[in-house]
Amino acid sequence: EMVVRRYDESMKFALLILLTSCLAVMASGCSTPGTPPAAPVERQPLKVTVERPLNRANEQRPDAVTRHPPEALPLKPEAQTSELLMYALSMIGVKYKYGGSSMESGFDCSGFVRHVYGTVTAIDLPRNAQDMSKVGSEVRLADLAPGDLVFYNTLGRRFSHVGIYIGGGRFVHAPSERKSVETVDMNAAYWKRRFNGARRLLVDSPSSAIESSER
Repeated sequence: EMVVRRYDESMKFALLILLTSCLAVMASGCSTPGTPPAAPVERQPLKVTVERPLNRANEQRPDAVTRHPPEALPLKPEAQTSELLMYALSMIGVKYKYGGSSMESGFDCSGFVRHVYGTVTAIDLPRNAQDMSKVGSEVRLADLAPGDLVFYNTLGRRFSHVGIYIGGGRFVHAPSERKSVETVDMNAAYWKRRFNGARRLLVDSPSSAIESSER
């Protein structure tokens, strides 16, 4: 009995010491005896980056983009005439070539006029100056307006040359070999004595146009 009593007291004493030690450890930040407490760790805020997933269905690649030209709109006669003149004048410097009808190959007189009118107005003119002199309406010299066709005798026959009147007594044309598209003064002596007449294709003006008969 004496032995059991001493054993119980020893167990109580041991438990008391263990409890005291745990309380001391908790008070010191749960550090190991004999080791200085660790410095508090500074907590950095957690940064979360959310990346939006690519929508492959809507993803546009440069080589997948299709560009469409703006839809052509009908122009009023005045605007159409301005477009025609600007385009004709942009051809200045293109070389002359007999039978030519493009900027790449060069132009002859009727090829130049046909190209300009066909590009700007979609009017499909005949291929030679003689046949061009039969389309549209006839215009008196005093009533010429920009865009009218002017005809000349340069090869010993009527209506063998054609140009586009640009106003101010001048016209633009493809002249002859070793030359290029240019503007000239139709009041110069050479052109004045070779003038054969003019035709209007874009704007019909009853006060100034005379309907021609078949030649």
